[in-house]
Amino acid sequence: MKLQTQIPLKKEVRNPIDYSSKILLLGSCFSENIGDKLAFYKFKSTQNPFGILFQPKAIENLITNAINEKVYSTKDLVYQNERWHCLDAHSSLSSADKNEVLNNLNSAISSTLKKLTEASHIIITLGTSWVYRFIETDAIVANCHKIPQKKFLKELLTVNEISESLEAIIELIKTINKEVTILFTVSPVRHLKDGFVENMRSKSHLISGIHQLLDCARRDISYFYSYEIMMDELRDYRFYKEDMIHPNKTAINCIWEKFMTVWISEDSKALMQEIETIQKGILHKPFHKNSEEHQKFLENLNHKIDQIKTKIPSINF
Repeated sequence: MKLQTQIPLKKEVRNPIDYSSKILLLGSCFSENIGDKLAFYKFKSTQNPFGILFQPKAIENLITNAINEKVYSTKDLVYQNERWHCLDAHSSLSSADKNEVLNNLNSAISSTLKKLTEASHIIITLGTSWVYRFIETDAIVANCHKIPQKKFLKELLTVNEISESLEAIIELIKTINKEVTILFTVSPVRHLKDGFVENMRSKSHLISGIHQLLDCARRDISYFYSYEIMMDELRDYRFYKEDMIHPNKTAINCIWEKFMTVWISEDSKALMQEIETIQKGILHKPFHKNSEEHQKFLENLNHKIDQIKTKIPSINF
């Protein structure tokens, strides 16, 4: 008896992810869910140097500025709620200290360029087609930073605008890294503050924009079904957090398992299991930390860590 409709998955054979891969994740908060899993298993991965970016224009802007080695200055900042912000970046880079924000931004730009150049895989998760245009500069922003909404125009990117932005992203990346594999996915997190119908329009534009590129039979880009798995296989509220919007831990684990099936090389999975055992051991809280039994446990754990580091010296716990 089948109790779910399942998305058919096809194993990636051209360039799967393994422990030699260098992965850059950009985009919405769901990219951080996958990024946290990659970090847990000690893959070489970097998440969102500019913080969470929800829409394709913000990601295109980041990549453009990184490749052009933009240097941020005071004119790029706004002051709101006793903090300095940049409309290109997430509030995680903001600060009450203007110089700290500029250091954060310019350090992140340098880091992004380095990671774009070195990456074997770039995973881009798109969250929404809705964008906000700052009236004062007529520029689409990455984050409004709670600036009054009357200072922005809200717009819905068309399918063609999204496809053109993604094409620009690909072409920009290829100017500095011709061999990279670019993987697109759509975040399953619904943006219900936009409205129920508006959210569905937004997601449909993202999916259509991505598939306009895929229909060109490009061999250097791929699509992973995060959104479809959540909407179809996991269409039950037991897979959501209490807000009934965000996927819960069970759903994230399920989507991660599907991602592993498609994208993680078979040769890496034995090592992943060893690392998982170590990670769980590190998180273990003993009842009696000075007991002989616990000391033996720690000795065994350190031995396993040494074995891993012998195989891959770059891994740190």
